[in-house]
Amino acid sequence: MSEKTISTPTASCDGGNFSSGDINASCRLPLTPLFMSATGWLLAATVLGFIATLKFHSPEILGNCPWCTYGRVHAASLAAMVYGFGIQISLAITLWVFAQLGRNKISLAPAIIAGWVLLNIGITAGVIGILYGENTGYEWMEMPRYGLCMVFFGYILIAIAALLTFHKRRERAVTVSHWFMVTAIFWFPWVYSTAAYLLLSNNPVRGTLQSAVDYWFINNMTNIVLGFFGLGTVFYFIPKLSRQPLNSHYTALLSFITLVAFGSWGGIPVGTPLPSWMPSLSTMGSMVTLVPAITVLWTVLLTVRGAQVDAEDSKPIRFVFFAAYAYALSVGATAVTSPIWISRMIRFTWFGPAITQLFLFGFLAMAAFGAAYHILPRILGGQFPAKGMIGIHFFLAALGIIIYSIALMTGGIHQGMALSYASQPFQQVMLATLGSLRASTTGELLMAIGNGLFALNLFGLVFKIVKSTAQETVVDLTRKVEVAR
Repeated sequence: MSEKTISTPTASCDGGNFSSGDINASCRLPLTPLFMSATGWLLAATVLGFIATLKFHSPEILGNCPWCTYGRVHAASLAAMVYGFGIQISLAITLWVFAQLGRNKISLAPAIIAGWVLLNIGITAGVIGILYGENTGYEWMEMPRYGLCMVFFGYILIAIAALLTFHKRRERAVTVSHWFMVTAIFWFPWVYSTAAYLLLSNNPVRGTLQSAVDYWFINNMTNIVLGFFGLGTVFYFIPKLSRQPLNSHYTALLSFITLVAFGSWGGIPVGTPLPSWMPSLSTMGSMVTLVPAITVLWTVLLTVRGAQVDAEDSKPIRFVFFAAYAYALSVGATAVTSPIWISRMIRFTWFGPAITQLFLFGFLAMAAFGAAYHILPRILGGQFPAKGMIGIHFFLAALGIIIYSIALMTGGIHQGMALSYASQPFQQVMLATLGSLRASTTGELLMAIGNGLFALNLFGLVFKIVKSTAQETVVDLTRKVEVAR
């Protein structure tokens, strides 16, 4: 089997008995709700995150509402972003990619719908529980147990449908995207159930082991679960939209093996009250992830070199291309700052939140936007009502992410350097970061406007298709009545 056949999505789409129209039609009913609810949760996460940001400028905003304290709205925003948007849109893209590469229709559509319902009930209950004050206290697992359980079982239903779609593929070639996405599908139930059992069961681990488990869970969610869903999207759409074969099957394989072997080790910062070998091993694992950060970006750059992208694909590929850069920067920055002498300085500063947001919005969300702009017109059978908004959305989102990340990264470095001097008053250090916070709020506002434009375009497309279908149905019924008379 040639390297081109393995690593190029277009080469896997030639065989089979189903046309692209049949495959996309099978995706319409189960995937449209996933895309729509993911977008709704993205807007919710944006609004909650913006409220949390405003608290640093004017703490009295919504100060009389206990539901809107910073600790609650920030945790609710993160839960809505990770589970409401990240997990749902990753599953939707994965299902479509599996159907396209396998040249087969979506399997178990009723299970996908049932999983979607259960997943969104769980997220809704979990986010409301956080705002009500039932936060578990564990970062990225703040939702109460009843919400977490429904999210888990909803995910399992959709994951079974995705794996069955992969198993029943008519085109048997396994691509780079398959490696990443199938691994992510299996990895999430493992780390999610393990962390929930160790932290939230009736007999949880005690003491500092709780922080170790939480660090392990967060690192696996970023580097492996969401990271692999995002990389699978990048490695599918970059060759497809550029109409170029993936430059190197072997560099993609190196990225995959390195992340599987070492990507889950990191996350435990220096200075954590744990045995010294644990932060040391975590530091080594984080530094090794510099290899996939470089190889992913190198592979993408060489793939698109000299490519002739048509007008239809030029806008979606910008999002995916930006996502590859954001991935390399976020993972590379984490690796470079993991050594002891650097980690001690930037810990407990704004540098960490900047990297997290760069990963979630710059990498995962931007890759998902590019995929959605390509997928939705095909499964819905129509064009976005405002194509000009796509370019504006990219400009606002990219500019917002750049401003936000640079502001908080530089502010975090200055903050860490100032905190290293014991004679420096803590209040004075905090006041010195207000400039960075104001700049980051500007970036967050730009991202929020971009997210709103994406939502308007998506919901406008769905409304247009539903309206057109309803009109056609009325016309058909009218004709049948006239014929019957």
